[in-house]
Amino acid sequence: MTVHSESSKLPLNDGDRLRYSISLVTQGTHRFYTLTMPTEVLARCCYVTSREEDPEAGFQRVLDKKRAQEIAEYMDQGFGTIPTSIVLSAQASADLRDVAKGKTLEFTFNPKSFLVLDGQHRVYGFSLAKTNLRVPVVIYNKLSRQEESKLFIDINTKQRPVPNELLLDIKKLAESETDTEMVLGELFDYFNSDTKSPLLGLMSSSKRQTNKLSRVTFNTAVKSTLQIFSEKDAEIIYPLIRAYSTAFISGLESIGVNGAITNPIVFRAVMDIFPNVAERVRDRYGSDFTEDNFLNVLEPMFSKAKKSWFLKPTKSYKELSDILSKTLKSSFTI
Repeated sequence: MTVHSESSKLPLNDGDRLRYSISLVTQGTHRFYTLTMPTEVLARCCYVTSREEDPEAGFQRVLDKKRAQEIAEYMDQGFGTIPTSIVLSAQASADLRDVAKGKTLEFTFNPKSFLVLDGQHRVYGFSLAKTNLRVPVVIYNKLSRQEESKLFIDINTKQRPVPNELLLDIKKLAESETDTEMVLGELFDYFNSDTKSPLLGLMSSSKRQTNKLSRVTFNTAVKSTLQIFSEKDAEIIYPLIRAYSTAFISGLESIGVNGAITNPIVFRAVMDIFPNVAERVRDRYGSDFTEDNFLNVLEPMFSKAKKSWFLKPTKSYKELSDILSKTLKSSFTI
């Protein structure tokens, strides 16, 4: 048996003993160790159990290889950092021990030394990455399966993820937006600040709010419409979508459903039929995409529309989109 210190560069074999400097932390009734470990070591001595693999004892989620691959690529790019601790439960096969008066932790290296309680995709990503990093780790010892399950539940329910709306808002500050996200962000900002915007005062940039369109809803709805524009420039796209949105909101007001545009299902359906409506405007008026021309195309549809479509929309935006498209088609005259 070979004993490796944390600075050792020797090849690792199953059954070897590894040593790392630690701190012992006590929180309420729990005690755990904090330390840092190389990602290449973690990738080879940790495992996860899903309910699909072990219906009786398993409690974790099925691993998503795509997500793990993204973590691996993030590591290999060399620009990022992984400061969040991997949370592990030492298994019997690890034979975990305090040595050197509680300042060093020693365990047996094998594929099932530790069960991953939190950070399973990061650990999986470590196994796919070419880069080796030193990352923070928390290790619990001598937990029962019930205690492991309880910790897994606590970790995954007590911690609140950052809202997607806020992440999109922050991406702009971090200058990490994709080209599409950049265009969508600029369009959102135009609608959110332009005094001529029909959505002015009806949008929320960093969180979800009742009766307001969030960035996530806006981006999801408008993203598909970008495909019909040859120029991916927000300054060119915004006036057209603004004219269409203004016309559609006028149509909603004409049937007494003011404010329905902020319903996510309604807004996605409205944007989903935009290419169809824009095509009819072009066929009738050429490239004159004005509010009046959009309204002229939409008015026959609204003459047959029902309030319930917008006040109590279906659960699927596609269903509402299909209803609007069929009504638009049946109302079409030459």
